[in-house]
Amino acid sequence: MAQPGGEFDLTEYILSHVQNGDQWKLPFLPPIELPQFLSLHALMLVIGSGGLLILFCKAYNHKQKIPTGITNALEAIVLFIRDEISITHLGEQDGRRMTPLFCTFFFFILFLNLLGIIPAFAAATSNINVTAALALVTFGFMTIGAMVKNGVGGFFHAFIYSELPLVMRIILFPIEFLGVFIKTFALTIRLFANMLAGHMIILALVGLVGVFGLVALPSVLLAVFIYMLEVFVSLLQAYIFTLLSAVFIGQVHRPAH
Repeated sequence: MAQPGGEFDLTEYILSHVQNGDQWKLPFLPPIELPQFLSLHALMLVIGSGGLLILFCKAYNHKQKIPTGITNALEAIVLFIRDEISITHLGEQDGRRMTPLFCTFFFFILFLNLLGIIPAFAAATSNINVTAALALVTFGFMTIGAMVKNGVGGFFHAFIYSELPLVMRIILFPIEFLGVFIKTFALTIRLFANMLAGHMIILALVGLVGVFGLVALPSVLLAVFIYMLEVFVSLLQAYIFTLLSAVFIGQVHRPAH
C-alpha cells in the first residue's frame, strides 16, 4: 500500500487485511469481487461451516470399532469436552444434553481461527460482530434456557443468596443480574481482541520491511515466531470460549452449585 508520495502506508496495509470488505484478496491473483449479500467475513463463516461438515461427515469414520487417526483424535476431543467441560459444570444429565452445543462452539471457533492465519483467507473471529453473535448464543442459554429449565422465578432466584441478610441481598441482586450481560460482553471482547491483536502484530512486523526496507528483515523472523504462536492461541481461545460458556450457563442453570 503506497501513499501519494510513493511511500509505504503501514496503517493502510494492516487495516486492509483485518477489516471486513466486499473483496477476497488472494495472493498473486486479482481481488475477487463478492456479491452484495456476502461480505469477506461472512464468506469465511460459510467456508468454516463447510469445512466442519466435511470433517465430521467425510473424514470422521463412525463405522470404526476401534477409532484410529483423525476419528480417534476427534472422539478424544469430544469426550474431553463432554466429561471435563459440559458434565463438570452442568451435571450429568444437562451436561450430556448440551455437549453438542459446546462441541460446536469449540470446533467452529477453532476452524475460523485457523482459517484466519492462512494467508489466502481472513479471520472472521477478528470481527466483533461474529464474536458477539457467538456470545449471544451463550446469552440465550443463560437467560431463556435457564427460564425454560427452572422457570422465571427460578431464573431470578439464581441471583439471590438466601443465606445473606436482606440488605446484602438487595445490594447484590442487581450486581449479579448485570453480571449476565457483563459475562456476555466479556466473551465477545476476549475472543475478538485476542484474534485481532495477533493478526495486527504479525502484519505490523511484516509491514516494517515495506517501511524500512531490508534493514527490517529480521522482523520477519519474529513474525514467523508469532505466527506459530497464533496456532496455539487459536486452539486456546476456542477452548476458553467453550469453557467460559459452560461455566456461565452452569452458574445460572445450577445456582445451588
